[in-house]
Amino acid sequence: MGATTRGTPLAGPDVIINSVDAYQIRLAVTGTSCDKYPAKQHARNVARRLGTSHGLIFIAGEPTALLRDSDQERPFRQRRYFYYLSGVVEPECALTYDIDLDLLTLYVPDFDLHRAIWMGPTLDREEAMDNYDVDRVLYQSSLQQEIGAWLNKRAQSSLLYTVHASELPKGLPAELPLDSSQLQQAMNAARGIKDEYEIRMIRKANEISALAHRKVLEGIQKMTNESQIEGLFLDTCISHGARNQSYQIIAGSGPNAAVLHYSRNNESLSGKPLVCLDAGAEWECYASDVTRTFPLKGEWPSKYVADIYKLVERMQEECIKGIRRGTRFLNLHDLAHDIAIDGLLTLGVLKGGSHAEIRESGASKVFLPHGLGHHVGLEVHDVSESEIMAMHPGLDQPHYGPVMNYGVCRSPCTVSAPLLEEGMVVTIEPGLYFSPLALANARKQPLAKYIDFEVANKYVHIGGVRIEDDILVTANGYENLTTAPKGEEMLAIIRGSS
Repeated sequence: MGATTRGTPLAGPDVIINSVDAYQIRLAVTGTSCDKYPAKQHARNVARRLGTSHGLIFIAGEPTALLRDSDQERPFRQRRYFYYLSGVVEPECALTYDIDLDLLTLYVPDFDLHRAIWMGPTLDREEAMDNYDVDRVLYQSSLQQEIGAWLNKRAQSSLLYTVHASELPKGLPAELPLDSSQLQQAMNAARGIKDEYEIRMIRKANEISALAHRKVLEGIQKMTNESQIEGLFLDTCISHGARNQSYQIIAGSGPNAAVLHYSRNNESLSGKPLVCLDAGAEWECYASDVTRTFPLKGEWPSKYVADIYKLVERMQEECIKGIRRGTRFLNLHDLAHDIAIDGLLTLGVLKGGSHAEIRESGASKVFLPHGLGHHVGLEVHDVSESEIMAMHPGLDQPHYGPVMNYGVCRSPCTVSAPLLEEGMVVTIEPGLYFSPLALANARKQPLAKYIDFEVANKYVHIGGVRIEDDILVTANGYENLTTAPKGEEMLAIIRGSS
C-alpha cells in the first residue's frame, strides 16, 4: 500500500508545507484485500499459549477425499485447526510457523495440469501471497526440505509442534524433537477467545441466519411438510452468499421437536402444534447456532403450548442477563433448572415435593437433558481451554450432579470450564421436552414420584420447545449476536403473512 497526494505535487526538500495549507491524501491499495484473515496474529496467540519463544509449528490442511467405492469427491470442509492459522479454504495445503523468526509459511499444491483442465487450477503462490496474511508461500514439494533445514539449524531446545504425530510429511528423520501433546491444547485455548475479525464473521453468519429464519416465518402458513422449511432456509442462506450450514438443519414438528438432533425433516406438518427450527448459516468458516420454536399459525394453538414456550422464554431471558466476565456458566445452567422446576411445579407436571427435593432427585433432567450452551466459533460446538478448574469437581458433584448430564454437557457448561472471559461467544439454549421414551424411562426411577405422568402426557403432542441465541461476552456485560425474531415479534410475522 502506498500513499500519494492529490491536487498538489509531492513536496520536495525545498518546499515548505504549512499546517494551514489545504491538501488531500489518497490511499492507493495495491493488493486485492485490506482486510485479510488475521492468520499471523493467531499464530502469535498460539505461540504465547505454548509459552515458548522458539520452535516450529506444523499443521496440515484437509486433503481431497473420494466417497467410498466412488470416483466422486466428498464435499470439502477445511480442517479448522489449519484454518485458524491460515484463513485458507483450499485442499492439499500445509503450514509452518517458525516461532523464533515469527515466520508464517503457507505450502500450496504443486501445479497439476490434468487437474487444472478438469477442475480448474489450484491456488498458486502469487495469488496466495496476495490473499492471505502469511510471510511466504512455497510449493508442497519443498515442505520436506524446509522442515529438514529447520531441523539442521534449530537451537537444541527447540521443538517441532504438531497436533498429531501421524500427520508429519514423509521423509523426515526417524528421531525428531517432536511435541504432539501441547499444540492442540494451546490452539483450543487461543480459539476460545474471539478477536474482532472473528466476531464480525460470527455476527455476519447470524445476520444471514436471521434472514432465513424470518423467511420461514413469512412462509410457514403455506407449508405442508418439514422439507419445505429446510428448503426455504437453505435457499435464503445460499442466495445471500452462505453456501454452507454450521450443522445439519433440524426442522422438527410436533413430537419430532422432542428429538434433540432430529434431521429427517420429511414429515407432514398437518395437525402439528409447532415447529422447532434449529438452523444456522456458516460465514467464512465461522458458525452461527440459532433455534426458534413457533406455531404454524400466528397464535399458540393451546394453553399447553403457550405455557411451555413462555416458560422456556423466561429461562432464556434470565440466563442471558447473567452473562458477563467472571461468571461461572454452570451457575446459569443451574438457574435454568431452577426456573424450569418452579414453572413445571406451577403447571402440575412436577409434584409431591419441595423445590429442593425435586432438584436433588434429578427430575428436571427428564425435561431438560442437555447443557444450557456451548462455545461457538470455527465449530458450532467450538473448542476452548478446559484445564483451568473453576472449582474442584469433588466439591461440585453434590451440587451440580442432579442437574447435569456429564456426557452431553459441553464446555463452558462443565465443572472443569474456566470462568467466562471477554471475547468468548457462547449459546444460551434452554429447552423443555416431552419425550415418550424419556418419560417411560423416568417411570422406572425413584424420581418418578415427583412427576405427574398423566399431566406430562398432555404435553407429549407438543414435542419440545427450545430457544437459542449466540451471546458475546463483552467488557461490560454481553451482546446478543442473534437477531432472528422470537416471542411476540415472531408471532406478528406469522400473522402478517396470512
